[in-house]
Amino acid sequence: MKNKEQNKVVGELDPKLTLYNNEFCMECRVVREKLAELQLSYYCINVNPIKTNRHNVFKLTGQYLVPVLVDGEKVLTASDNILEYLVIHYGKQAIRPMKY
Repeated sequence: MKNKEQNKVVGELDPKLTLYNNEFCMECRVVREKLAELQLSYYCINVNPIKTNRHNVFKLTGQYLVPVLVDGEKVLTASDNILEYLVIHYGKQAIRPMKY
C-alpha cells in the first residue's frame, strides 16, 4: 500500500511559507503552534512517515528529517532554527524563544 502525502493550505489561499511536516512529529508540532501563534498562513506538506521515502525533503535539504520550512529562497531545518527565524522575521510582539 502506497502512502500518499496530504497537502493543505493553513490560512490564506496563497501563503508565502511552506512547511514540510509529519503529524506525529513533536518538533513539527512546536513549529505549527508557533505559526498559529503568529497567525501566519502556510502551505503544509505532510510527508511520508518513513524517512527514506521523503524524497522531496531530501531534494531540498540533503537529509530526510522534518520539520523543514521554506520561505521564498530560504530553506530552514531543525525546529530551533525555524522558531528563531519565525520570531525574528514575523514576530513583532511575540516572546522570543530562549536557548539554554
